[in-house]
Amino acid sequence: MNKILIETSARHVHLSSDHIEKLFGKGYQLTIKKELSQPGQFACNERVTIRGPKNEIKNVSILGPARKASQVEVSATDARTLGLSLPVRESGDISGTPGVTLIGPAGEVELNEGAIVAKRHIHLTPDAAEKFGVTDKQVVSVRVVNDSRSLIFGDVVIRVSPSFSPAMHIDTDEANAGSIVPNSEGEIIL
Repeated sequence: MNKILIETSARHVHLSSDHIEKLFGKGYQLTIKKELSQPGQFACNERVTIRGPKNEIKNVSILGPARKASQVEVSATDARTLGLSLPVRESGDISGTPGVTLIGPAGEVELNEGAIVAKRHIHLTPDAAEKFGVTDKQVVSVRVVNDSRSLIFGDVVIRVSPSFSPAMHIDTDEANAGSIVPNSEGEIIL
C-alpha cells in the first residue's frame, strides 16, 4: 500500500524580512514556537491580523523562516470571510493573486498580491518518490478510508526535494470534509 501521512495546514502567513521589520519593528527576528514536520520550517510565537475587503481574521500564525516574498495561505471558507475570491495555487505561485493587509504590533503591510488557497500537495524525498513510483509535479489522487467520511482527494501535486519529509498537506476545509485527525493516512492512487 502506498500510505502517506496527512497533515492539516491551518491558515498562516509567510513573511519577507522587510515585512517582518515593518510589522514587528526594525531588526526584529521571529521566534520559534515549535518545529514543523518539514525540516527547517517552524511556527512562530508572533501573530498577525489579515484584513480583507469585508472582514479581518486575527491571531494568524506566521511560519518561518523568512521568505523572498510574503504570502497568505487560507482556506476557501477564510477567503469568503475576508471577502475575497482566491485562486487555488501551489505555495510560492502568487503572481497575479489578490492582496490583503497584514497588521502587526509595529505597523501594517499592504500586499499587492500574495493571498491564495494552497493546492493540496505531497512532500516527498527522492527515495520516497521512487518507492511510491511518482515524480516531481505529478498529479495523483489520495484515498482516505475512515469510519465516518471516506473520500478521494483528486488533483494532489507531488513535490520532491531532498530537504522534505514525506507528508501530504491539506487545509482545514479539506480536513473537515474527510474527518482527518492527527496521524491520519491516505493511499496514493496513480
